[in-house]
Amino acid sequence: MGGLEARLNILLDKFIIVEMMPKYALAEEPVANTGMLIRRPIKIVYQAFIDPKITTKFWFTKSSGKLEEGKQVKWEWEMYNASTNVKVLELEENKRIVIEWQSYKGPTRVEWVFTPYGESTFVDITERGYLGSGDEVVKAVIDSTGGFTWTLAGLKGWLEYGIQLNFVADRHPGKR
Repeated sequence: MGGLEARLNILLDKFIIVEMMPKYALAEEPVANTGMLIRRPIKIVYQAFIDPKITTKFWFTKSSGKLEEGKQVKWEWEMYNASTNVKVLELEENKRIVIEWQSYKGPTRVEWVFTPYGESTFVDITERGYLGSGDEVVKAVIDSTGGFTWTLAGLKGWLEYGIQLNFVADRHPGKR
């Protein structure tokens, strides 16, 4: 019975640990959010997300076309053998982009807001609508926030200094 007793003790210990974990309740919908000041005029920064000839310098590697309201495009990250279909929901020139794409466990909505800041532009990105368990949603929000932060850092490097920094490609080198 020693082996059975030891296994029961291990199970009991795991049960106690799980039962002692705090129970979390959310008061608000979990969203991924990040932003960054880009020292370029708003028209240039906005176009960087609309035109894949520019976007491929700092984010995805391939696109089926420019963003146009009501249209769908396909974005690819060839280094990860990953792609997603992107439905363009709203475009407000030099102000806002809203898309829906497949993320983690289902479609989510991503919004870019472009705010003039002197001769520069502040870009704010928010993703919402995650599906899954609490743990899955928290992981997705953390991953997405990080991904968009790297995207903005790459945008900054490209538009301000003309340097293709490859942050997105280099984030997970073992997955290529």
